[in-house]
Amino acid sequence: MTVTTRFAPSPTGRLHVGNIRTALHNWMHARKAGGRFLLRIDDTDAERSREEYVDAIRADLAWLGLDPDGEERQSARLDRYEAAFERLRAAGRVYRCYETAQELDLKRKILLGRGLPPVYDRAALALTEDDHAAKAAAGVAPHWRFLLDHQEPITWDDGVRGPQKFDPAQLSDPVVRRADGSWLYMLPSAVDDLDMGVTDVLRGEDHVSNTAVQIQMFNALADDGRIPRFAHEALLVGSEGKLSKRLGSLGCDAFRERGIEPEALVALLARIGTSLPVEPIADRDTLVETFDLATFGRAPAKFDEAELERINTAIVHQLDYDAVADRLPQGMDAAGWHAVRPNLATVSDAGEWWRLVTGPIAQPPFPDEDRAYLAEAARLLEWGEDPWHALTGALKAATGRKGKALFLPLRQALTGMDHGPDMAGLLPLIGETEARVRLERAAKE
Repeated sequence: MTVTTRFAPSPTGRLHVGNIRTALHNWMHARKAGGRFLLRIDDTDAERSREEYVDAIRADLAWLGLDPDGEERQSARLDRYEAAFERLRAAGRVYRCYETAQELDLKRKILLGRGLPPVYDRAALALTEDDHAAKAAAGVAPHWRFLLDHQEPITWDDGVRGPQKFDPAQLSDPVVRRADGSWLYMLPSAVDDLDMGVTDVLRGEDHVSNTAVQIQMFNALADDGRIPRFAHEALLVGSEGKLSKRLGSLGCDAFRERGIEPEALVALLARIGTSLPVEPIADRDTLVETFDLATFGRAPAKFDEAELERINTAIVHQLDYDAVADRLPQGMDAAGWHAVRPNLATVSDAGEWWRLVTGPIAQPPFPDEDRAYLAEAARLLEWGEDPWHALTGALKAATGRKGKALFLPLRQALTGMDHGPDMAGLLPLIGETEARVRLERAAKE
């Protein structure tokens, strides 16, 4: 079968770094296998879902270069969930319950106080039809639970965690439908995965117990007996070594504002938590080719913002002019980009360095001997294919200066700075006329 993965965000907010990592790994897994990567908008929660977040999710995936091969929306598939529900109801796999949230919370506390797992006690299964009729007459609508089969353990071979085994009796029968008729996550997700032909579900390890429950739903609904393969990766933690609330606020919009390149974010998230080295690899094909669930570890994956910034700087130093031309200051051409690129941490920094070319610049005060030296520089300046090395060579011969004494006053006079881009690349951009003006001004002040 064609490998098919999916990314299924709920449009109740912006994507954060954990969501992005999940989307990326599903995209990479599909691309490596020559398969399909699908986007599913899980928008059954009508109260919290927002169309602006749907648009933002699409825009973020596009910015990251994670192009879906198809898109589905749960809000357009309600008839499919209804049909699946009726099928389970006819088979006796869902049942009506009436406990309030407060009653369930009390039951959990009692069980925990006794040292027992807080599993739903299935009290509703003892209700008679007369009991249900009385609830209906009183205007009390039921919520519905999926009835887990306790006869056999739930097992699967996890792509990251290896063989998994759950005793269904230690799991609560999950609520699949609320009293108002709306759906919870479990059943629609299973129905969608079957209908969409999803072969591989990659998600965080916080879904492991959900998978145990959903496997029984898959088996109850799959006509051909085929259910997806599952892999659960370790969750992201902050660099301080514990779960960080900040990770939930780090989204594509925040990364863009900081000047983080999508290639840098992809290079980091593709490999943290694996045995592969995290490197500033801008080539997607290389990352996809080396993607392998066997390299994923069980330890929490540390997301380090300082590491992201280091990778971003290295990625920026690899970017060609054509990739950034629309983000550069007016007038900067390929020569200008290549001159300032080695000094950049982000593409937006190019504007500050370009100011050295366009001016104005503030020159420091120079001692008398340097003013005389700069006057000589203005006199010896000749324009050619490599004016910088021609100038410094002539000055070395004429003055005997070398090293810092030779180069620093020239840089300060021409740029107003003690450091910066290679002057051999920068001086031709400044131009002969402006360069001579700057040298002469520095010699007089």
